[in-house]
Order: sequence, then structure tokens, then C-alpha cells
Amino acid sequence: MRIEIQQDSIWYHGSNKIFSELKTNSTITQWKELAEAFSHQPSVLGYDDNGLIYHNGIEKGYLYIIDEPITVGIDVYQHPRTTMDDNAEFLTKRPLKVKMICEL
Repeated sequence: MRIEIQQDSIWYHGSNKIFSELKTNSTITQWKELAEAFSHQPSVLGYDDNGLIYHNGIEKGYLYIIDEPITVGIDVYQHPRTTMDDNAEFLTKRPLKVKMICEL
């Protein structure tokens, strides 16, 4: 599956915790549904060629958006050990402000 990164697009983080600042080395993505799935803390997560996500997470989750500008290569970088396609997962290089947008 091909995932295109848009410089001015929204970045998401899914978690089962409530906070206002995301720590360094946290995972973020522009794929909203992936962040939603990760918020449920699955031990197994995958997706098919059409982007249909499956996982076994059952925890209550929260969806966040990054609440400040992000530049790839400066603020975030591609996850070096991901099993997912390019541009699916990025790691943060510094703490980032977040805003919770919904409970899942």
C-alpha cells in the first residue's frame, strides 16, 4: 500500500492515556484509522492492501492530533523498525503538544 505524506496535513497519535504533551520517541501517523487502532493497545495489528486494519486491542482509547507544525526529518523520522509500509509510522524527535479530539 502506498502512503503519501502531506506536509500541511494532520498528524495523529492514538493512546489509552490522557495527556497534553507527547513524549520524544512516540509514534505518530497521518493515517487516522491507524492511530485509532493503536489507541486500543493491540498486541497484534495489521492491514490489507486496501487499508483495512485489523487488531486485537480492547482498551478504551483516545485520538489526538499534533497541535503544532511538524517537519519530517526535523521533528519526526520514519520508524526504523516498522513492519508497515513506508510513511505509515513516524517517531517524534522531541516533545510535541497534542490535543485530544475524541474518545474511542
